[in-house]
Parts: sequence; C-alpha cells; structure tokens
Amino acid sequence: MKRRLSLLLMALLGAACTNTAQSQMAEVSGERIRAHVKFLSSDLLEGRAPGSRGGDLATDYIATQFALAGAKPLGDNGSYFQKFELVGVAPQGSSQLTAIPTSGAPIRFRWLDDFVGVTQRQVANAEFDAAAVFVGHGIVAPEYQWDDYKGVDVKGKVVVFFTGEPPSTDPKFFTGPALTYYGRWTYKFEEATRHGAAAAIIIHTEPTASYGWATVRGSWGTEEQQVALAKGQGALAFAGWMTKEMGEKVGALLGMSADQMLAAADQRGFQAKEIPARFQGKVPAVVRTVTTSNVVARIEGSDPKLKDEAVVFSAHWDHLGVGEAINGDGIYNGAADNGTGTGMLLEMARAWAELPQKPRRSAIFVAAGAEEQGLRGSFYWGQHPSIPAGKVAAALNFDMFLALGRYSDVTVNGAERTTIYPVVEAAAKRMGLAISPDARPSAGLYYRSDHFSFARVGIPAFSVEGGDTFAGKAPEVGAKAMAEFRDKRYHQPGDEYKDDWDFAGMEQYSQFGLLIGIDVANQDALPTWRAGDEFLAARQASGVK
Repeated sequence: MKRRLSLLLMALLGAACTNTAQSQMAEVSGERIRAHVKFLSSDLLEGRAPGSRGGDLATDYIATQFALAGAKPLGDNGSYFQKFELVGVAPQGSSQLTAIPTSGAPIRFRWLDDFVGVTQRQVANAEFDAAAVFVGHGIVAPEYQWDDYKGVDVKGKVVVFFTGEPPSTDPKFFTGPALTYYGRWTYKFEEATRHGAAAAIIIHTEPTASYGWATVRGSWGTEEQQVALAKGQGALAFAGWMTKEMGEKVGALLGMSADQMLAAADQRGFQAKEIPARFQGKVPAVVRTVTTSNVVARIEGSDPKLKDEAVVFSAHWDHLGVGEAINGDGIYNGAADNGTGTGMLLEMARAWAELPQKPRRSAIFVAAGAEEQGLRGSFYWGQHPSIPAGKVAAALNFDMFLALGRYSDVTVNGAERTTIYPVVEAAAKRMGLAISPDARPSAGLYYRSDHFSFARVGIPAFSVEGGDTFAGKAPEVGAKAMAEFRDKRYHQPGDEYKDDWDFAGMEQYSQFGLLIGIDVANQDALPTWRAGDEFLAARQASGVK
C-alpha cells in the first residue's frame, strides 16, 4: 500500500510542478511521524514548556532530526536555534479577586474555580482596587463604526467584557461570520492597555470563547511567557477570565443576566456601563527570564537566482509543561497539540531533502516555540526572518491533527485569500480531498495559529487543518471526535499519545503540503494576497507587487 502511495505521489508531483517535472518522490511515512509524536509527547519531555528541561530536550531532538535529514542550520551563529527571551510570569494559588458592591455582600472569587489570569506588569506582587466598567466586547474598530469605549474613561479602572465580536452575516461588517482579530482575547487585552485600564476580565462563555472553562483553567493557571516590557510601557495589573456563573453575579449588579449583557454587547450603539462595585485584586507571581528558541533549517533550491527565495513550512513544538494535576496527572503532554504537526514537519523536511531534483526555490522549516504563550516564537521569526519577508513565497503551517485514519476532506482556512489558492485546489483534487470551509468561523482560528504571525508581515500564509470526514467512517465521526477532544483533552493532561492511533491522515496531509510547496517553489512569480485583503499592504511594503 505504501509503495502504491509513493508511486501515486510521484505521478502527482509530475502533474503539479509547473516548471520542473518531479520524476521521483521520497515516500512519506505515517510511521515515521508516529515515532516523532510518541517521543515528543512522552512524559520524559514534561509537556515541552519553553525554558524547561523538557522544552530543551524537544528543541535538541528537532535539530538532530533536521541534521539527519540533511537540512542545513538557519539559526543563530550557524546553529539550528534562533534564540529569544521572554519573561515568565507564573500566577500563584494565593491570587485573590473580590468585587465590593456599593450595597450588599462582597462577591469573592475562588482561584481556578471562578477566575484565572496573570499580571502583565511582570512584578512579583501586583494589586489593584478600582471602579469597574462593563465595555461589551472591548472593541474599537473605526472601519466598522464601532467603539465600545466611546464616552467612558476607563483609565485606572477594571474593564469587564466578553471575548468574540458582534455577530454578522455581512462581509462588510466584521467580515461576516468569520471572527476577526478584534474578537480574540489577545486584542482585547491590548486595547484595554491602550485605554489605561488597571485590569481586564473576560466573562467566559463557551460559545464566545469556542472552548470550555477546563481549557481556560488549564491554559491560564500556569506560567505565561510575555514579551519584556519596554521602559515606561503600560501594562495590566491583571488580565484574566471569570466563569459565566460569576458573570451572572456581576451582571446582577447591573440588573442583567450574563446572556442579557452579551445581547447588549452585540448591539450597534452599545454604551459602556459603570458597574456599581469596586474590584480588588492581589495577584502574586513568580517572575523569571525564559530563554527559548525556534528551530530553523533550510534545504537549498536548484535555481541560481530563485534559491534565495523560499517556501516556509512551520509547526510549533511547545506545549504547556507541568500544571494542575487532573486525575493525578499534571503533565500536559500535547500529543495532538502539537506533537502531530511537529512530527509532520520533520517528515516533510526529510522527504524534501531526498528529492533527487530540488525545486527552484529553497524550503525553510520553522519549528516555532512559545506558540501556546501567544504565538511568541513565530512572531519573533516574523520580525527577525531568516530571509526577508518579501522573499518568502508562502508559509504553510501544521497544527493539531486527530489520528483517526485517512481523511476525505481538508480545511485550508485563509488560503482562499491568497493567489496560491488555485495551486491548493489543484493539489486537493490530485489527492482526492474535498476542500471544506472552516467548520467554526466564529472561533477565529485564522488568528490563533502561527501562520498569523507570518501573514502580519505580508507573507501569504495559512494552515493545513484536519477536515471533518474520514474515509470509511460515518460522516459524524470526525465532528464527534473533535468535540470530545476539545472538551476532555485540549490543553489538558489527557492530550496523550496512544499506540492505537492511525497516522494515515497525517501522512496524507504531509503529501498534500509537499505538493503545494513544490508547486509554489517552482512558480516564476512570487504569490501575494488578493485585492482588498487586510495583509496586502504589508506584502506590497515588503517589495512584492
């Protein structure tokens, strides 16, 4: 069977490549991907947190695999490692949050059960005692005539809001149903900081966040790794979340339920509301300097001129490390997220290196660090790219796959925004894959993975994502499996490798990614974004017209 797949891929490559016929293709092996995933997600690596022993073991392993494949180092000083520093801020179990109403009993929040978060001031003890304001979704979007902060001064106050954004079916209003960056919690904390707020707290709901409280608790109850503050730079004393149940209690102070608050936030003309209470918080933290790295390698192209340009393949190697124990297990192994994508990245590097005739452009493989901390590693690479952004033809990212066998479809969220899309469509057709739209556009997945960091500097970038249907299985199997994963394993210790996993789908998607990459690497002109896209200006600024 594998031999037939290999022969099929060789034939497909001959059809896919527009300028250089590829007569052979190294076999892409799901079993090799399995071996990488099994090691990277083992307890030995302790959840691969950046700046930890397990994280260092992971990056050393990845660099070794690149070297064995024949991919050359493209990091600092002739190494595979592109090092960068972050500030680790670990919240403590003694953190306190209390709302003191103008009348009535105090509302006391329990750490992890009712609230979770961290100081962004990068100090050992942050405190606040301030009036509070409900600011809806916490969005200022002039292009949509939307300002949740209009008419209110929140300097030195606590802002309370929902994640997400006003619902829309109009492509000219928050781009329709697909979540924009305005809906992401990262943006909301940034905007609160710009307005001088002392603290910012999201009321969690599963529909607006796209995941349950267990995911929030697992992600925010451990160390956050932040970009170091510049001298004099403002920061929130606390950035965090409260449960919907606690949101109900806060809403009652306004005479509203949490659902009524959200409905009000969704309406054009929303007016911020003073909450008749002071929020008091004590947010202790252990603060340290974290040194971590991206692992970067290159395989040179065959064209004397175009080899200075490249196609980028990426996947993040990190996960959450060791955290709160659930059922006696405190290691957040991150097997699916993102041992799978990293294993695929290593296998694609090996297969590309074994091509007898290399594509015209080079290939760069970026194993990014600190993705779980807010896309930190890919952002650093985007700001300090191995080659200028204007010389990167495209970036394909691979993040989190379920091991249920061969897929019948694939999702390429964002590819349709680029001039690469016809290549993607052709590759999908040759692989027998239907292209499915983003199943959860309101989750804003485009802004939650490493390709976003590349897009921000103009590089046409998207993720290859798992589809919804699996060959030989009932149509509902994929959706049920993903829902179960999100509820019980995503960002929890249950994301562990199992020996019965079927890696045929990851083998299939690696082949798909290679088809796209080789075709783009052989094109005469550099791809770009389609007219009107939010990233087109950055592409043009990088020198690509």
